[in-house]
Amino acid sequence: MSFVHRLAAHVLCLAVVAASSVPAFAHATLEVDKAPVGSFYKAVMRVPHGCAGSPTIRVRIRVPEGYIGVKPMPKPGWTLEITRGKYEKPHQLFRNALTEGVTEVSWSGGKLPDDEYDEFTLTGTLASDLAPGAVVYFPTVQDCESGAAERWIEIPTADKPAESLKSPASGLTLTPASSK
Repeated sequence: MSFVHRLAAHVLCLAVVAASSVPAFAHATLEVDKAPVGSFYKAVMRVPHGCAGSPTIRVRIRVPEGYIGVKPMPKPGWTLEITRGKYEKPHQLFRNALTEGVTEVSWSGGKLPDDEYDEFTLTGTLASDLAPGAVVYFPTVQDCESGAAERWIEIPTADKPAESLKSPASGLTLTPASSK
């Protein structure tokens, strides 16, 4: 095989690897992916694009168990919908036992063009009874004008590690509570 053919083969291999890597970088991600148990946490979900040329018209985020006292940030031009429900177990927040709260947030009616990005924000508290070292996930779905959707909802398991997932949910790694 000549030098030119070997070079062309290497370039082709690199192109295939680069192209197969793109989906891992092109999904909804949390701006900050580590936070201490028991702390206030501002979840900023970055949505980097629409769906293959079609603008995003709705973003839905499922709130993980243990992220409590959640308040979403309204966005001009978007309609905010909040779903409330029961928690799996009571959580303490400012000496109060919370048994229910926000379980999902949806922003709709706006338009995020495919060649732009935006951020969708929630604030809340990471319950003090969460385990340091654990990961909580924020499954996110973006619906597009064309009817297509990007579903960043897969959660790793022992059988399916994060690296093997095609559409992973963004995860927040919990660190030990800060001592003040």
